Amino acid sequence: MRYGIPWYRVNPAPGVFDWSWTDEVLEYMVRDLGIQPIVDLVHYGCPLWLEREFVSPEYPRRVAEYARNFVERYRGLTTYYTPLNEPLVNTRFCGYTGNWPPYLRGWRGYVRVLVALAEGMSRTVAAIREAQPGASIVHVEATSSYTTNDPTLSADLEFTRRRQFLPTDLLLGWVNDEHPLKPWLLQQGASPRTLEWLREHPQDIELFGNNYYPGISCYRLVRKNGVATRKPYYGGIEGLEEVVRAYHERYHKPVMITESSTRGPVSRREHWMDDSLAVVRGLRAEGVPVIGYTWWPMFSLVDWQYRRGGKILGEYLVHMGLWDLRDDGTGNLRREPTRLVDKFASCVANTEAVVGELRAIPR
Repeated sequence: MRYGIPWYRVNPAPGVFDWSWTDEVLEYMVRDLGIQPIVDLVHYGCPLWLEREFVSPEYPRRVAEYARNFVERYRGLTTYYTPLNEPLVNTRFCGYTGNWPPYLRGWRGYVRVLVALAEGMSRTVAAIREAQPGASIVHVEATSSYTTNDPTLSADLEFTRRRQFLPTDLLLGWVNDEHPLKPWLLQQGASPRTLEWLREHPQDIELFGNNYYPGISCYRLVRKNGVATRKPYYGGIEGLEEVVRAYHERYHKPVMITESSTRGPVSRREHWMDDSLAVVRGLRAEGVPVIGYTWWPMFSLVDWQYRRGGKILGEYLVHMGLWDLRDDGTGNLRREPTRLVDKFASCVANTEAVVGELRAIPR
């Protein structure tokens, strides 16, 4: 099970760690329930004491310090770690659109956040391996499918597709003088020294995690006011198959679908569960090593629009989970199981019948 650690809670001040939250959870999860966690070390955001958040000069060192302390404490319970969930989402909302701290905008802001995140991930992976040599890194990205009906946007489409690989390429040390996007990174203000440091300190990953939602992971490029603009569309299973193939073919790593679901009534969610698992079954039959599937979220979630909206909390509940949350009228949310709870449990209990046996990878 993917489980996120609240960095702000366990690291409330520089160099200070309070493990009371995670001590209660991890021992119970692993020892009592027999659940093996994929520990999500950073799932958006930094502690408030870290001024300027991701672009703080202290960020790469501080996030690695946090990771090392976590692993040293829990390495008897955990093996799998995600250094930073969805680098591309963090980069876009923190550096390009200015929605999240540190509220930068434009491509220079994008690149500034991107390079900082890459250094933070690199130092985090190094810290994890130093503290626990047998650890496995599950690198999780918000993977997207891009297309266009406008032939004049072919260059923009190619650039957009290449750009989504940048966080992983930087982590792996692949951005050298021959990398097609290195000139663009430098043009947008990336530090040559940091790019060289990343190249000289490549990190490896054991698993690549694809996060994909059919309603928000597929985009068509259109021209608006003379500029190439993303327009989302419902991509369905074709988009899922495309992104899993693309990342496996590029990085040659076993892949997991680390997040997937769709919003709407239970019937629509059930169709997506059936269809997406059929994609996994087909890919595995071909030899693509899809070794995991995560339905995310387990419960309904609060839409991100709540942060800027003015309605009551219940108006922002999005039903995407196995359980639905309902406002009980007293300020509490009641968990209502849907038929997807038993359906997903049955899939877990009969994995090979659902997704087939994994074949050897063709040479």
